[in-house]
Amino acid sequence: MTDSAPDTSPDTSVDADLHREWDELAEEVRRHRDLYYNGQPVISDKEFDELFQKLTKLEEAHPELAVPESPTKEVGAAPTDSAFADAEHPERMMSLDNVFSEDEMREWLDKTPGPYLTELKIDGLSIDLVYENGELTRAATRGDGRVGEDITVNARVIKDIPQALTGDAPAFLEVRGEVFIRPEDFPELNEQRQAEGGKPFANPRNAAAGSLRQKDPEAVRRRKLRMICHGIGAREGFTPATQHEAYEKLAEWGLPVSEYTRRAETAEEVIEAVTYWGEHRNDAIHEMDGLVVKVDDVAKQRSLGATSRAPRWAIAYKYPPQEVTTKLNDIAVSVGRTGRVTPFAVLEPVFVSGSTVSMSTLHNQHEVKRKGVLIGDTVVVRKAGEIIPEVLGPVADLRDGSEREFVFPENCPVCGTKLAPAKEGDADWRCPNTRSCPAQLGARLEYIASRGAFDIEALGEKGAQDLIASGVLVDEGDLFDLTEDDLKKSSVYTRKDGEVNAAGKKLLVNLETVRETDLWRVIVALSIRHVGPTAARALASRFGSMQELIDAPVDTLAETDGVGQVIAESFKDWFTVDWHRDIVTKWADAGVTMETSEEDRAPQTLEGLTVVVTGSLEGFTRDEVKEAILSRGGKAAGSVSKKTDYVVVGENAGSKAAKAEQLGRPILSEEQFVKLLEGGPDALEG
Repeated sequence: MTDSAPDTSPDTSVDADLHREWDELAEEVRRHRDLYYNGQPVISDKEFDELFQKLTKLEEAHPELAVPESPTKEVGAAPTDSAFADAEHPERMMSLDNVFSEDEMREWLDKTPGPYLTELKIDGLSIDLVYENGELTRAATRGDGRVGEDITVNARVIKDIPQALTGDAPAFLEVRGEVFIRPEDFPELNEQRQAEGGKPFANPRNAAAGSLRQKDPEAVRRRKLRMICHGIGAREGFTPATQHEAYEKLAEWGLPVSEYTRRAETAEEVIEAVTYWGEHRNDAIHEMDGLVVKVDDVAKQRSLGATSRAPRWAIAYKYPPQEVTTKLNDIAVSVGRTGRVTPFAVLEPVFVSGSTVSMSTLHNQHEVKRKGVLIGDTVVVRKAGEIIPEVLGPVADLRDGSEREFVFPENCPVCGTKLAPAKEGDADWRCPNTRSCPAQLGARLEYIASRGAFDIEALGEKGAQDLIASGVLVDEGDLFDLTEDDLKKSSVYTRKDGEVNAAGKKLLVNLETVRETDLWRVIVALSIRHVGPTAARALASRFGSMQELIDAPVDTLAETDGVGQVIAESFKDWFTVDWHRDIVTKWADAGVTMETSEEDRAPQTLEGLTVVVTGSLEGFTRDEVKEAILSRGGKAAGSVSKKTDYVVVGENAGSKAAKAEQLGRPILSEEQFVKLLEGGPDALEG
């Protein structure tokens, strides 16, 4: 008789087909959970959640299937093929139940009394720290919740984990936290890993997990791992009344806690937090995929108790996935308005964060290598900032050998000119045929017509390409000299009888109307490398005319707030090209604004000041707020720091308002903001 694994299947009295369905589904959940905790996942978090929910619902419909050994009753996954010794947790580490909709969240809140704490669900690797008499004596992974891997040697080189606690630390303290890698550190880590001959990680979470299991602590030190505490386990001599109090003490003792945790008195405040972080998922320093809600009172936590795998006093609201997997069908290149040749991923269409994605930028050929993606790979895709699709990396374990490397072209795919970096050391390669390359000229014309420049409504991508293809425009210099006769050569702007159509007439009216505009918009429209709206506004405000700008030395331009040496040199270099100067001359002759009259210039009431606006204002749109600050010489910043001069707080303000209070920065209402715009800091006195 041979040894065999214990039979953990459901009761055989259950229908055979149902039994088989449960068995296959449970095995799938176990396999993917093991890969998540102990290897490289081959499906997205969303796909795993769907699998787990399917198994849960099957067991809810047929309770006889919910055996104690079901994956729905288990926490994490036991370590496999580990190089580390086992470590038993003093108190069991549990998982969290999830909800996926506001209705489910409200249902949980209705049966679970507050007040609550809301915390960001960090997408990293759980860690368990044990401190005895204030000294770190052991660190372990979660494992199956009871036994993890002893990774103390690696925890000691993570800078956020103190070796010794400060102050009145208790005799024994078990702390739970999450180890993660910041998204901005991830590309460098993958580049280093590939240089050492390793497979690239698919995302920062897998990178953190893989890093923590390194055998060499010095290699772990180089991985830039971070840690934030999110709970406590066993303790002696420490009896906090609330979770909030526990976090305050952890911070006192030198342990890192989240700056994003907030107390919520009511269910409505919890829903507000869920909504806010659903819209600001990329504001945190770490990856996050949900909001954890906990009952704050420790006595209430005890009375609510726990299931076999999760506490009843906490829940995780899971947001729709920002990350999915799909096939990388090809890598092509595009040519932009400054000649930059950009590789982009051609993807099998996939739905992520509210829209279907089929393309994603890969930035440059070096980035393609750094990400380690091959044509034919299964790749992880996410929405950066909920807007821009980004390929994070390949799921290397799914390769079958048919994948191939991307070869960057030697010549421009549009005009055939040999590609090269603009200067030695540039990561980006460019097409040097800047004046005549149809791709560059077409992109520049679209940019000129955009809302941030001249705002020419009747000039879109199709019209711009047609004006080039028909020979009407050689470059943008003649744009404001277009006539009806010129447009008759175009197919987009003419009727079947050869006469100018309604779109053509509208274009001519637009061109006549937009000649008189802000000087900064004209500067933006020139497509000078590095000179965007912020720098253009600063230059226009300080110098007041195009001629003054052309005549100004580089160092004088660089002294302008928000400009600096790189932008100043780029601005001056642009005017060394004959046909560039011809554009400005032709536009000036056509009546385009080339200077700002004193009466049109906004008073420089905010010169040298940094202003942050958070929340919505009644009298301003978001663009109008920024314009109001910049046109008065101020800097419109996106985050609060010690260098921030004023923080304007509107309706539904978020964490920036709290950060301003924490740093002691002046907070203004909308009414005070208007006074500041009109009269500067002196107007706020009295």
